Amino acid sequence: MSDLATSPDYRAFLAELKARVRHAQLRAALSVNQEMILLYWSIGQDIRAQQAALGWGSKVIPLLAQYLRVAFPDMRGFSERNLRFMRQFAEVWPDPAIVKQLVSQLRLWG
Repeated sequence: MSDLATSPDYRAFLAELKARVRHAQLRAALSVNQEMILLYWSIGQDIRAQQAALGWGSKVIPLLAQYLRVAFPDMRGFSERNLRFMRQFAEVWPDPAIVKQLVSQLRLWG
């Protein structure tokens, strides 16, 4: 190792940079999580609307799961079970203002 790599100033500089990178990674992950939660809630709302318009026997969720998996083969989370959870999430929390307020709290948790 060079003298620079072992100097206390350089090690402090490196530690500060590493902390900034970790902090940025955490902020990015929280932002992604917030967006995904809002997406899942909105998909749940859309499922509710489709089922209300077409009726429960219309197989909205199974068909949607099938088509979404084909459209997004590298993305996970579009199983029938997960789509039912999205619908339930939207049913339990129907007010978008409350959902957005709750999702914004993720930043405080991080």
